[in-house]
Amino acid sequence: MRLFAIRDETIPEDKIIGYLVYYETSRSFYIELPDNADPWETLPIFSSFVNRGVYSIDSSWSRRWVQQRIVPQDRQNIGQILRENGLKEYDEFSLLMLTMGRCEQDDCYLEELPADRLPELIVRRWQTKVEDIVPLDSPRLLVFFRNGISKIIDTQEIACPACAPYLFKQERFRTVEVQPDGYGVCWNDRAMISHRDLFLHGLTVPITLSDFHHYVQDRVVSASEACAILDCSRQNIDDLMRRDKLHPIRTDAKYKLFSKAEVMHRRRD
Repeated sequence: MRLFAIRDETIPEDKIIGYLVYYETSRSFYIELPDNADPWETLPIFSSFVNRGVYSIDSSWSRRWVQQRIVPQDRQNIGQILRENGLKEYDEFSLLMLTMGRCEQDDCYLEELPADRLPELIVRRWQTKVEDIVPLDSPRLLVFFRNGISKIIDTQEIACPACAPYLFKQERFRTVEVQPDGYGVCWNDRAMISHRDLFLHGLTVPITLSDFHHYVQDRVVSASEACAILDCSRQNIDDLMRRDKLHPIRTDAKYKLFSKAEVMHRRRD
């Protein structure tokens, strides 16, 4: 992770108008604005966010800000520009670093900060980042947050229009992933829900991520373990499945997982 203060040369040096966070592995950008951000002083592209009281900017909009400050990929002489700057391929972050975020449209620039010395506002906000998720019956998610709180959330209540194709088809809904460093959940780079919106909605439930891990460790068994419990062969397991007497909770080309409770129930039959 790389952390940068966003400053404006026309504003006193002790004032930071935002923070840019960059994740090198996923090549993702996120911008955090101060709690007291002034719509007239903030980055113009985000003034409408500030007016709505939104200070954590999602990756899509944060990338737009970055793209406004670098040479576009479809520039006619982009190959020559890359060669002159020692770049082998088009990379938004590398281009941003060439000028430290300066561009002709404003007086903003970047100043790198130690990544292990996060500002208090970021530390506080990041307590509601997503640690893990479990897709339930669509469109509900079980979400585990960094601060230990867990919630069941009906995503249709807070999802953006781009999420709609994923919410009501179970197979597509289950493709949901946690965004880099828990900034939210997403199905693609446009269909996403921020950690802030997730945390402000849903029903808090008395279960922790550790509780869930214990459940998986103790109550989910492999096909081999099911064979041992039932004292039978793999062929018997396959036969039980064909006769609708045993139901895997997850299948793959190489393995099957079962509910231990159901396997134990079959042993008692």
